[in-house]
Amino acid sequence: MRVAAVDCGTNSVRLLIADVRDDLIDDVDRRMEIVRLGQGVDRTGRLAPDALERTFKAMRAYRELIERHGAVATRVVATSATRDAANRQEFVNGVREIFGVEPEVVSGAEEAELSFVGATKGLLRLSPETEVPQGPLPPYLVVDIGGGSTEFVVGTEHAEKALSVDIGCVRLTERHLRAAGDPPSAPALEAVVSDIDAALDRVTDEVPVERAHTLVGLAGSVTTVAGIALGLPAYDSARIHHSRISAGQVHEVTRRLLSMTHGERAEVPVMHPGRVDVIGAGALILDRIVRRFAFSQVIVSEHDILDGIAWSLAR
Repeated sequence: MRVAAVDCGTNSVRLLIADVRDDLIDDVDRRMEIVRLGQGVDRTGRLAPDALERTFKAMRAYRELIERHGAVATRVVATSATRDAANRQEFVNGVREIFGVEPEVVSGAEEAELSFVGATKGLLRLSPETEVPQGPLPPYLVVDIGGGSTEFVVGTEHAEKALSVDIGCVRLTERHLRAAGDPPSAPALEAVVSDIDAALDRVTDEVPVERAHTLVGLAGSVTTVAGIALGLPAYDSARIHHSRISAGQVHEVTRRLLSMTHGERAEVPVMHPGRVDVIGAGALILDRIVRRFAFSQVIVSEHDILDGIAWSLAR
């Protein structure tokens, strides 16, 4: 069954066209555009007109790809920025006009389940003796670091407990780092850490993280940190997917990113231009998670909520 999954997050809009059969997803086309839909939402509570137009432009191009590849079912999921926006109906109307389907502004809990299934179905098929030595062992803690929020999910085959907290690379950058110097000042970074740690206090209280044997990290902040840790000369999804990045590597890459100027970050080979401004906050979120919950490594997944959406269409 050929399906199309669209994930519209705070920072990017992404497309997966895939053939789903039995227990496998075969990619036909996978795309990502940085659109910054969540631009200013933390401050104004509304989606900006130019952010909506950037998003709709990317979606029109995706519609053409969906039609060209002959997908028989399409699902559009929107997450943190649209949950928070007072004018989200403008977004809903635009998406309906483009794709002919109603976008689903999903709850944090549903977002977590979709991300968990997308990230872990492949892990269940891995051989511990080959692809990932010494693991990965369930239960998993899946962490999806987005632009506006971060999802924490513990489970084995499905999400058993989940929490979405309002820390994300775009939200924290706009709140504390936008005018904090280049590289950002120590007081600004302390403010970011304070917000992250307060959110992790909630996670500690509400999610049984201590049950998890394996940390699985998702989304662009995590994959970018992985690409830097691996020393890749260019972004390479195949090399990054299911790579294992040690806690020490996470700490070192985060330290380097936070000490760089904007220009220096832009020159990092694996860096997408749309992540240059926000990668410091994203890396710091991952760093604080690893420190707080004492994981020795993170397994990086290129499969995430998009794959979970695709699986949901093929049920």
